[in-house]
Order: sequence, then C-alpha cells, then structure tokens
Amino acid sequence: MKKLLSVLAIAYALVLAPTLAWAEAVPGKPAPAFEVKDAAGKTQKLSDYKGKWLVLEWFNKDCPYVKKHYEKSTNMQDLQKKYTAQGITWLTVISSVKGKQGHMTPAAATKYFKDKKSATAAILLDETGAMGKAYDAKVTPHMYIINPEGNVVYAGAIDSNDSSSADVIPKSKNYVAEALEASLAGKSVATTSTKPYGCSVKY
Repeated sequence: MKKLLSVLAIAYALVLAPTLAWAEAVPGKPAPAFEVKDAAGKTQKLSDYKGKWLVLEWFNKDCPYVKKHYEKSTNMQDLQKKYTAQGITWLTVISSVKGKQGHMTPAAATKYFKDKKSATAAILLDETGAMGKAYDAKVTPHMYIINPEGNVVYAGAIDSNDSSSADVIPKSKNYVAEALEASLAGKSVATTSTKPYGCSVKY
C-alpha cells in the first residue's frame, strides 16, 4: 500500500510540475491569470486587459528601493504618467500580507498613491500572495510587461543599478522604458529578462 501511495505521489508531482512552471511569468509565454480586489473594491482580472499593453509593478511602501523611485525621486510616477498617456495600463500590486512590512489597507493605499501623484490605474491588494506567487514576484519593485496578446515581453528589474540611492537613476539604463519604447514602435524587446533587485516580497 505504501509503495502504491509513493507511486501515485510521484505521478501527481509529475503532472503538476509543468503547471507550476507555467505559473511563473516567463518572457515569451502567456502571463498567469489573476483575479484580485483593488483598493477601490473592484475585482481586477488579467482578462479585462486583453488587447492592451499592461505593466505590473510590485510595491512595498517601506522598502528603500521602492522609496528610491517614489519618494527620493519621482521616477516611478514619471514612468507611469509618460506611458499611461500613450495608452498603456499600469497596475501596482501589493503582496504584503497583514502584519508584515508594506501591508496597506485600501484607504491607506489610496491616500498614499494620491499623495504621491501616482498615475497607476489601480492598486491591487494581493493579501493572500496568490498573484505574486503565480508571477514569481520576488522583490519590490519587480516589473512585468504584458503585450495585447497576453504574453510576457519583459520581467525583472526596473533599471540597471541596484543601489537604493536616487542619485544613480539618471545614469542607469531603464529596462522598463526601453522595453516599452521598443514595443510601442513595433520592435522586438532587446532585453526581455533581468535579475530584479529590491526588498523581498513579504508573503
């Protein structure tokens, strides 16, 4: 009986393995589906954005690397404003669970992004961590770009310098801007994947 259970467990794991691999947001592959409530109480789903360019940004207000782009500079807000003006949808995702660094209530999240003059379309409160784990979001900020066909075209760091200082931003290569510029021009993205830097997502 034990041998039979072991065989069944191995078979089950083999069946699950491809599914788990597909769950990660891999450039060139379909983006994982998600269904998450935003700070306004609206359910946000990947399918809602079929036919549109979409940017996903993982966020933690207490992370110094996030502060680099939101508070020590307005780099993230500037990117949001520039590309949403060109028809791209930008969603900010908070996967910090209750009681851990970066967790925000709907009211607190709404106030923060309003005060920071963010141009994000919605703040997704991924309190269970299901969306973050599906995308294999490891840090804040971890960035993803999804094309109108629903495929990931970029996944990784916002830029090329992993310092928490805002002073390096002007000298850094912005991978997200580079990928969006190429995509909007109908060109292929030169750098589709980079190692993300920041604070670990607080699942």
